Amino acid sequence: MQWLKKFQIPWGIYKFFHSFSPRLSHQHRISTSGVGAQRWNDYDSPVEFNFASDVLDYWAQMEEEGKRGPGPALWWVNGQGDEIKWSFRELRDLTRRAANVFEQTCGLQQGDRLALILPRVPEWWLVSVGCLRTGIVFMPGTTQLKAKDILYRLQASQAKAIVTTGSLVSEVDSVASECPALKTKLVVSDHSHEGWLNFQSLIKSVSPNHTCIKSKMKDPMAIFFTSGTTGLPKMAKHNQGLAFRSCIPSCRKVFNLKTSDIMWCMSDPGWILATVGCLIEPWVSGATIFIHHLPQFDPKVIVEVLFKYPITQCLAAPAVYRMILQQKIANLRFPTVEHCSTGGESLLPEEYKQWKQRTGLFIHELYGQSETGLSCAVLREMKIKKGSMGKAILPFNIQIIDEKGNILPPNTEGYLGIKIKPTRPLGLFVEYEDNPKMTAEVECGDFYNSGDKATIDDDGYIWFLGRSDEIINASGYRIGPTEVENALAEHPAVAESAVVSSPDPNRGEVVKAFIVLTPEFLSHNQEQLTQELQQHVKSVTAPYKYPRKVEFVTELPKTITGKIRRKELRMKEFSQRSATNPRSSSL
Repeated sequence: MQWLKKFQIPWGIYKFFHSFSPRLSHQHRISTSGVGAQRWNDYDSPVEFNFASDVLDYWAQMEEEGKRGPGPALWWVNGQGDEIKWSFRELRDLTRRAANVFEQTCGLQQGDRLALILPRVPEWWLVSVGCLRTGIVFMPGTTQLKAKDILYRLQASQAKAIVTTGSLVSEVDSVASECPALKTKLVVSDHSHEGWLNFQSLIKSVSPNHTCIKSKMKDPMAIFFTSGTTGLPKMAKHNQGLAFRSCIPSCRKVFNLKTSDIMWCMSDPGWILATVGCLIEPWVSGATIFIHHLPQFDPKVIVEVLFKYPITQCLAAPAVYRMILQQKIANLRFPTVEHCSTGGESLLPEEYKQWKQRTGLFIHELYGQSETGLSCAVLREMKIKKGSMGKAILPFNIQIIDEKGNILPPNTEGYLGIKIKPTRPLGLFVEYEDNPKMTAEVECGDFYNSGDKATIDDDGYIWFLGRSDEIINASGYRIGPTEVENALAEHPAVAESAVVSSPDPNRGEVVKAFIVLTPEFLSHNQEQLTQELQQHVKSVTAPYKYPRKVEFVTELPKTITGKIRRKELRMKEFSQRSATNPRSSSL
C-alpha cells in the first residue's frame, strides 16, 4: 500500500461506504442508449438546471427502477491493483455528504468559490458534484501548481475554501496568510495536517440527506484559469449552461455514448476537458467514467489498461497517441475500444494513418478552449477530412470573421468566431471575471473572437491555421510566455528573456527561452546553467511550464519602443518545420 500512502488515495472512504451501502442488483442488465436523453432539444433553455439533480440523481433513480444496467458510474483504478466502483446511487449519497460538509461544516454558501486542486482521485468527482449541489463555484487546477500560482488564484478569485492533496499542503500554507478570504482548508489525505480539515474523515460523519439547490441556468458554475500572452491567467467564468449543453441531442452526437459505454478521458483534472469529458459528457448519457490514477503518462501502462479493461471510448491529447505509436508494440488491436478522439493540438497525417493501420480505429478531432468547452468536432457518423477539426456543435453558430466581426466567405483565412448576438449561446463562457477590458476585447461585433485563425470549406468543415497570439501549446497544456519569463526573471543569471514556442516531434510544441545573461554569469558553463534555470522555473511555477529548450543570446529583437518581438523569434523557430502547424486549444 506504499503507493496509496504516497498519493493519499481515499481507500478509507471506499471501505467505509461499502460497509453499509447496498450493492447494485445484478439482475438488471438493461442497456439503453440513454433513457430520458431526449428530455431537451437543441434549442431548449430552461430557466432552472442543476447537473447533480437533473442528471446524476436521474440516473440514480433509473438504477432504482431497474432501467439501467449493472455497470458502475465511476470506475477508478491505480497501478497497484486497487479499484473503486461506485454506482449512481452511491455517488448520489456520497456527493450529498460532500454537499453537507461544505454547507454544515465549512459554512459555505451558494456563490462562494472553492479552489479544487486534486490529482485523478475519486474525491475530485465528489467535490465537483458536491459544489453543484450547493451552488458553490468550483475552480479546478492542476497539482503541478506551485505556491506562487496558488497564491495568484486564491487572491484573484477571493476563494473561501480550497480542497487539495497532502503533497500541496505546504505550498498552500506558505501563502495562506496572504489570502484573507480563505477560511477553510480541506485536505484529501490518510494523515492529519495541522490547520486543515480532513475531507475523508468529514464525509464519513455527515448525513447522506441533502436538498439540492434549484440553480438558475445563468447562475455561475465553474471558473477556469486560462493563460494569456500578457499578464497573469484570466478567469473564464461559466454558468450552468456548460453542463446543460451536453444534454442536447446535437452535443450528445459528439461521442454518441450509451449506458453500456465505458469512457476513459485522460485529461488532467485541472483543465476544462476533464470537467466536460471526465464528468459531464459520460454521465449525461448514463455511461461509465473510467479513471486510471496515471501519475505520469506512460504509454506502456496506457496500452496495458486498454487491453485489460473493457473500455469502449478513449479521449486523449495527440501526444498520448503519438507516444503509443512510437512504442515497439506488435499488437495494438484493443479488444473493446470502438472510438478514439483527441483535442489540444494536431496529429500529423502519417500518424492518423499509422493509428488506423495498427488499431483499426480512426481518431476523431475535437476543438475547444477554456472559454468554449467543446465547440467543434468530427462526429462519429461524419466523414473524416484529415487535418480538419470538424464542424460546429450546436447551439454554437461558428463563422470565420475578420477583425471587425464581418463574416468571410468560405476558404478565406480569418478568425474563428462564435455568434453571441442577439442571444449568447449556452456553453460559452459568461465573462472574464473582474476583467471587463479583456472581455470586451474578445467581443467582435456579433461574435466572440476566439483568437484562432482558421478557414471553413464549402462543406462546413473548419480548418485550424494557428493562434493570433503567442500562446504555447505543449501536449495540450496552454502556457503564456509571460508566466515563464516572470519565473526566469527571478534568477540572478537572467538579465532579460523571451519565451516562444518551438516545434517538437513528440509534444507538437515546447517552451523555448532566449536568454540574455547578466555580466557576472557570462563565463558560467552554459549546459549547467541551462539545467539550473530549468530547475528554477520548475520550483517557482508549475513544472509543465519550464523551458525544454534554452538559447543564450547577446540581445533580443525589439521594436522601436523596446517591446520584445516574440513573433520574430517564433517564426525563426518554425521556419524549418515541414509539417503542419500544431493546433492551439485550451482543452
